[in-house]
Amino acid sequence: MELLRALRLDQTKENPVVCFVGSGGKTTALFQLARQILAQRNNPTVFIAATTHLGEWQIPLADSHFVADNLDEIQLPPDGVILFTGRIENQRAQPTPEKVLRQLRERAKRESIPLLVEADGSRQTPLKAPADHEPPIPAFADWVIHVSGLSALGKPLNEEHVYRAENFSALGELTLGEPVKSQALTRVIAHPQGGLKNIPQNAKRIALLNQAESAELQSVGGGMARSLLDVYDAALVGSLRENRFRLFEKTAGVILAAGKASRYGDLKQLLDWKGKPFVRRVAETALQANLNPVVVVVGFRHAEVESHLRDLPVTVVYNPDFEQGQSSSVKAGINVLPSNIGAAIFLLADQPQIPASVVQALTESHNAERQSILAPLVLEERRANPVLMDRVAFPDLLQLSGDAGGRAIFDKHKVSYLAWHDDSLLFDVDKPEDYEKLKGAQT
Repeated sequence: MELLRALRLDQTKENPVVCFVGSGGKTTALFQLARQILAQRNNPTVFIAATTHLGEWQIPLADSHFVADNLDEIQLPPDGVILFTGRIENQRAQPTPEKVLRQLRERAKRESIPLLVEADGSRQTPLKAPADHEPPIPAFADWVIHVSGLSALGKPLNEEHVYRAENFSALGELTLGEPVKSQALTRVIAHPQGGLKNIPQNAKRIALLNQAESAELQSVGGGMARSLLDVYDAALVGSLRENRFRLFEKTAGVILAAGKASRYGDLKQLLDWKGKPFVRRVAETALQANLNPVVVVVGFRHAEVESHLRDLPVTVVYNPDFEQGQSSSVKAGINVLPSNIGAAIFLLADQPQIPASVVQALTESHNAERQSILAPLVLEERRANPVLMDRVAFPDLLQLSGDAGGRAIFDKHKVSYLAWHDDSLLFDVDKPEDYEKLKGAQT
């Protein structure tokens, strides 16, 4: 995915104030995003400002450049990337005057113009740690993107590779001169006095791990991204040079376990599968696949079902409307998900045989492509469960009624498929004879 899509800015008409901090590609990311906004969102204009110094050589990256103390005194061009800075001194542009920055924000909001702000300096190094006065993030920032250059991994911790190396040493718990390790960088990015420093309380936090241009760095970056989701809303891993990213967000698991199983004649959720109840097996699979959070929607005889989950780190939600059909359980699950969830994988309580590997494969594919709906395709022609729904589909899922499930919105979103060579995904337990077949298939 390119940067605009990885940030999900292609999905919204809103124009958040986006600030870039850190090192290893901030300015490149800022102008790359500005160009993609112009090309793909049909915004005629993008404003760019800076609360720190810019190199004079960076100014031509904009279509227009203005130095002023009052925006009202400037006749702005009708389109393009417009950069606002302070005066040029010693081959560096001074920060955008505070008054102009406020005026830009007001005009951007009034006229729906994107405003991007460079809010940190790093002396062209791949990594940095902030000084006491850094980073100068405006209080009105809606999004803050912390950029890091993974090319510094394995290099000595010194000023050649890390700006303010002593501060990085303290935050990352790494001795000066030692090779920079991914664990140390993760600590710095996640530290309240590191990558999280001065981010406004309600701003969206995004970690951008740049310069992952080899398979090894992409793998290392993916591991870092997953751990950073404890404190960031999203993480991107990839290369600004190649304009290619994977998007890491929390993927929830929603287990539908509220039904009466009237066709079966007994509570299927508590049938035994390899020594454990169905519902517990499915919950353990979701946890093993690193879904977070895992939500189990219960209804009929909910106390009995919940009793088999009490020692697991899952959220149990009681659906009092379970008799109204599966749609009520889908909505009950979505309604308790945090706002920073990127997608949800819906699992059925009568499919304990579903392996964690297919759940993980759905998540990995979504990280790379951000499909709206993604389902396994078995035997090259048959759609199977579980199904991943990107959060773009959540509003339509919340409009479902009756016994309709996710398939009811397949005509509203593009459905993508993941080839999977295991026909056990097609099997569910509707009747006692199905259960006998499932037990016979145990290995």
